[in-house]
Amino acid sequence: MYKILTFGMTNNYGGVEAVIMNYYRRFNHQKIKMDFLCTTNKVAYSTEIKKYNGKIYAIPARKKNPFRYYVAINSFFKEHAQEYDCFWVNINNLVNIDYLRLAKKYGIKKIIIHAHNSKIMEPGLKGKVREFIHECNRKKIVNYATDYWACSDEAANWFFDKDTRSNVKIIYNALNEKEYLFNSTIRNQLREQYKLKDNTVIGNIGRLSYQKNQTFLLDIFNKYLSMDKTAKLMLIGAGEEEKKLKRKVQDLKIEDNVLFLGMKSKEEVNKLYNIFDVFVFPSQFEGLGVVLLEAQANGLPILASAKRIPKMVKINNNFNFIDLDQSANYWAIKIKNNKNNRIKDENIIANNFKKTHYDIEIEAKKVEKMLITNL
Repeated sequence: MYKILTFGMTNNYGGVEAVIMNYYRRFNHQKIKMDFLCTTNKVAYSTEIKKYNGKIYAIPARKKNPFRYYVAINSFFKEHAQEYDCFWVNINNLVNIDYLRLAKKYGIKKIIIHAHNSKIMEPGLKGKVREFIHECNRKKIVNYATDYWACSDEAANWFFDKDTRSNVKIIYNALNEKEYLFNSTIRNQLREQYKLKDNTVIGNIGRLSYQKNQTFLLDIFNKYLSMDKTAKLMLIGAGEEEKKLKRKVQDLKIEDNVLFLGMKSKEEVNKLYNIFDVFVFPSQFEGLGVVLLEAQANGLPILASAKRIPKMVKINNNFNFIDLDQSANYWAIKIKNNKNNRIKDENIIANNFKKTHYDIEIEAKKVEKMLITNL
């Protein structure tokens, strides 16, 4: 049995968590055992992890209690490192590399850094400080890591030092597109549940944060409302900007047209794509954007930020990149022009996923081999 310790799962059903689980489900569980090191007491997909006999180890988060965190993480690696053949680290930045250093110190032979983002997520001074620390640590990771992975070229170029980039392998954020295919029955049921009849529904899924740029999305939607008074904006996710966004909705006097659904499970999200008529994703930056793949599997027309989101995420021809420098009104007109362009042919979608390396059945075999191959 090849044993892998995995870092990167949180209590959020987010993109990183989805990528890890999409691969984990398809690994050969007779050959591979995966355990998870986390800094949250509750972990997304915990029931499913335990179904595959995976253990979940929780330690305190560094920002909440640095002393307890360091004692716990050092004790964990000292006690358990010898149990693992591989440490698979899924992170958004290199601000904290304690995990890598301790994994190396206590003898884990294969240490993989898997980059999932292309910029520091916080704005302002805090973001600049974290960016500086990230830059410093880029030069240090060669002392600890054996393998370098990234979800896109953009993530690789930002995450890794120039001397390391030639060794980076792109790991596609593959998924099972069949789980997200459009279903008119579910659409009708959910639209009745949410009291949406013939309303145009604009969807957005993601952390309510600076990165995901829902503030601008509200401006876009407000402009679109002037063209379609019955339209609804559905926001799925939670985050630090929730109160700010709700205040803006009140200021714009569009409370009756904006639905905050909060955080939803994978099963719920899979169904909710069917409600939408168009998916709008004006992110400031993305390593890739897993929800964009899921939305394309549902056939949804998509409007997403040009130059901020990797081009390799585009699978279907109804995916539109728009510059964030364009006005909210410009985006709103694009919504009007694209809202009826859903792709419903399952064969077209399946073929698009295969030819762009996003078919999980194919990609999981490749990643499994990469995980268990010794240097």
